[in-house]
Amino acid sequence: MSTRTPASRLRFTDVEVEYRARGRGRVRAVAGVSLEVLPGQIVGLVGESGCGKSSLARVAVGLSTPSAGTVEFADQPVTALGWRRRSGTEVGLQMVFQNPYASLNPRRTIGSQLLDGVPATVTGAARRARVHELLDRVGMPASTADRYPHQFSGGQRQRLAIARALAPEPRMIIADEPVTALDASSQAQVVNLLVGLVRDLDMGMLFISHDLALVHEIADVTAVMYLGRIVETAPTRELWRAPRHPYTRALIDAVPQIGPTPALPAILAGEVPDPANAPTGCRFRPRCPHAFDPCGDQPPTVDLGGRSAACWLTDPAVAPTTARTL
Repeated sequence: MSTRTPASRLRFTDVEVEYRARGRGRVRAVAGVSLEVLPGQIVGLVGESGCGKSSLARVAVGLSTPSAGTVEFADQPVTALGWRRRSGTEVGLQMVFQNPYASLNPRRTIGSQLLDGVPATVTGAARRARVHELLDRVGMPASTADRYPHQFSGGQRQRLAIARALAPEPRMIIADEPVTALDASSQAQVVNLLVGLVRDLDMGMLFISHDLALVHEIADVTAVMYLGRIVETAPTRELWRAPRHPYTRALIDAVPQIGPTPALPAILAGEVPDPANAPTGCRFRPRCPHAFDPCGDQPPTVDLGGRSAACWLTDPAVAPTTARTL
């Protein structure tokens, strides 16, 4: 029986995240993000390093509290993590971290760490059986349970971190750059594992990455983030075929083209600005080849029929004719 119901979705509404940084004042890492992930759906969140993706991931699971806006899972607010055990609903929201060398406790066996997440309703010998089942699901032998994290490679550790995230039987996974710290072979194995689990278990997944080419291969929907804001959201194939925001176009052009006529990637000029001193108006304006006078004001997010973009070029009443084609 399918569990694909809107009630099991993860939803961000106008989320803002601010930090106090010594010598820099307030840093607005996330500046009003609205996004949703449905069960059985993979949403890719892409953007350059420093654009606020990981800050959004932390508020998604309650590791940080948003400065404004709301995060809801299964139509319930996601509360900040504390010393008390989380509710059954919130346990259904789990995270796979970027660095498997840091996310596993080096002093405890793998089996004991997996048991932490196994529901209390599973008792006796069934708990040990559940650990072996989890290990088998991520392609690791049962003997793994009695070993320690340092005895495994990076790719194996990330598989074990995924097994730990699966232990509470989640309905939604936040994967924050889960393959960045791995070699190419391990990256492919971990990505294939995550995608297979989402499809087999009918979970939702927010897959965060700076690698647009990777997201293109696995995500149903792609959201493009720049300096704390979502600038474009669309079904992945549609976004790749016809981007509506200049930043999306720049990210696609930066992917090397391998084929009969290979092409070198186009380099986007400049760097992501300091979020403590974000540009006024459209935040991409200082780097945009299509910038014109209206970009001095923050563009609204325009519904384009199944997709959206926050760019003045999407408004035919405002955009100059020569700038409408990206």
